[in-house]
Amino acid sequence: MTRQIIIYEGQDGATQLEVHLEAETVWLTIDQMADLFARDKSGISRHLSNIFKEKELDKDSVVAKCATTAADGKTYQVDYYNLDAIISVGYKVNSKQGTKFRQWATKVLRDHLVQGYTINKTRIAEKGLSEMQQAVDLLARTLSNQALVTEAGQDVLAVIVGYAKTWRLLLQYDEDALALPPGCQPARGVLDYKYAAQAIADLKCELQTHGEATGLFGTERGDALDAILGNIEQTMFGESLYRTREEKAAHLLYFIIKDHPFLDGNKRIGSFLFVLYQRQEGMNANINENMLTALALLIAESQPENKNLMVRLVVNLLVVGE
Repeated sequence: MTRQIIIYEGQDGATQLEVHLEAETVWLTIDQMADLFARDKSGISRHLSNIFKEKELDKDSVVAKCATTAADGKTYQVDYYNLDAIISVGYKVNSKQGTKFRQWATKVLRDHLVQGYTINKTRIAEKGLSEMQQAVDLLARTLSNQALVTEAGQDVLAVIVGYAKTWRLLLQYDEDALALPPGCQPARGVLDYKYAAQAIADLKCELQTHGEATGLFGTERGDALDAILGNIEQTMFGESLYRTREEKAAHLLYFIIKDHPFLDGNKRIGSFLFVLYQRQEGMNANINENMLTALALLIAESQPENKNLMVRLVVNLLVVGE
């Protein structure tokens, strides 16, 4: 039996026991129970014998042998009894000290189990992340090697494979507590509405020249674009809600694609304004056209509950790419 020893001290301060914690219960020897209940060792042995004889408890389930070094330096195998046996003896001797010990042991075990669950949960999560990364790598290699995806699909896979590890944050912390990656810079502001509207109009003319846009392209739904830009620039308690240029850029791309402020061309316009804003802020993110297309597709296909995930992915790409 592997030992973890904790100290129990009675209310009188006189009773102190080295309690063994193992296998999600506590263990005491007969000598320790005699001290705990202030009874003779022979009386404790007799109560235990009756408990097992009357089959109140199964002896094999509540008794474990543990090697103990005695004062003479020799090692002996000593019987230890778990909490079920200790409580049963406590009822037999009608000991208030036994009740206090039971309450103490219950709290210790609860705290131990909660702590152990937390540790195991973290280990499971870390193992799961490693396996997830391997699975994503295998998926990417298989699809690419077997030519099972289009060129655009391969770009999406490249984004997922390259930055899957950044999603570790989502399993380690609550989304509201996620820290931004190192390297984010303060923002000077958001795109000016009139400037953005004119840039979209110029883009539409250019695309129509090549037959790549309809008359509905860039046609705004009411004041939807102005509202999105205002939302990105909003403050809370006098501070900008999105303080860094990376956050503003990521939210700009996300909101344009997901909120559909235009009758047509939301993904293309979102990508266009995303690049325009980066130029305004002097950002040098190494996000090429294929990667940007993949990001737009990922955001478009994402569920609303994935918003923080998508925004954080874009932020990480912007920071890593610089």
